[in-house]
Amino acid sequence: MRTQVVIIGGGPSGLLLGQLLHGIGVDAVVLERQTRAYVLGRIRAGVLEQGLVGLLEQAGVAGRMHAEGFVHDGTLIAHDNDMFRVDFAKHTGARVMVYGQTEVTRDLYDARAACGARTVFDVEDVRITGADSDAPEVSYTVAGTRHTVSCDFVAGCDGFHGVSRRSIPEETRREYEKVYPFGWLGILSQTPPVNDELIYANSPRGFALCSMRNANLSRYYIQCSMADRVENWSDDDFWTELKRRLPDQVLSQLHTGPSIEKSIAPLRSFVTEPMRWGRLFLCGDAAHIVPPTGAKGLNTAASDVHYLFEGLSAFYRDNDPEALDRYSERALARVWKAERFSWWFSTLMHRFPDQSPFDLRMQVAELDFLRSNDAAQRAMAENYVGLPY
Repeated sequence: MRTQVVIIGGGPSGLLLGQLLHGIGVDAVVLERQTRAYVLGRIRAGVLEQGLVGLLEQAGVAGRMHAEGFVHDGTLIAHDNDMFRVDFAKHTGARVMVYGQTEVTRDLYDARAACGARTVFDVEDVRITGADSDAPEVSYTVAGTRHTVSCDFVAGCDGFHGVSRRSIPEETRREYEKVYPFGWLGILSQTPPVNDELIYANSPRGFALCSMRNANLSRYYIQCSMADRVENWSDDDFWTELKRRLPDQVLSQLHTGPSIEKSIAPLRSFVTEPMRWGRLFLCGDAAHIVPPTGAKGLNTAASDVHYLFEGLSAFYRDNDPEALDRYSERALARVWKAERFSWWFSTLMHRFPDQSPFDLRMQVAELDFLRSNDAAQRAMAENYVGLPY
């Protein structure tokens, strides 16, 4: 088989890149390890920066998002039984869109099927060869049969555990990591959201987040120990603990009910450099991970897609390799800023096991400064709605 671009990974970043390439007549095949149903069954966050909204519009898949998504002009920060609001529209003139990542993925799969683009599911034993040459190949197995695809470029959108990053020689890669000493216990419930906007809560008992998927589907999180187990938490236990971490003024608006999904997620910051090796380009979680506090995971993957699509577009339209040559440099410059924001917001809102009394007072001082200072709120708003590409 021959194609121009092989995209390894059928999550939102790989699908978005494929749809953008289809729009300019570049042939790409997407290889996905799981089934479509499995991918669409994964529960993920859904706060979309303006840059990602624009890319979805450019790819022609934004119709349902605009019809069903929620535009948010700001967010609420809770601390010491009180709340204050950071107004995104006031400070930046921009907003974010709340629309589930699963729905983004569904829209992209539907668009890909409608245009007849090739997607191969249930692939196993993916191998990349010749990435450091002008003739890379990707081989894989489906239902016991081995296939090989020759191509011009390989886009590694296959996540932290995928083959793409590991295909770059260890002596070439530099990896940076911070593992946080806690996780998030999250539940999904068929209940109305507690508020029209997200609430981030700093509590002496630990962090909490109130978010939503739609008008009747809510997502809630509480900070927990990584030694904890989902089975140790009944729904009643979760709701009781969440209430302890929220200000009194919102409790009357909190609707509780049975969970339809419950899980514990670890928090990690991770970056690998470079994001390019020969004709192999890394995108999204294959190259970097952020803690979910700042909602940057999908959005940093989208910025990678922007830079890679820009480079591939210039290469195929104008035979100009300059943007591809600068891909890693440009992508990493923005990735590290997103990492900084996610690290800062995580440090501000969580309780750490080794915090001293001084550390706790500094956390309070930082929250008070954010509450009272327009410049601090503007800086947070600029990062939250998304730095420019």
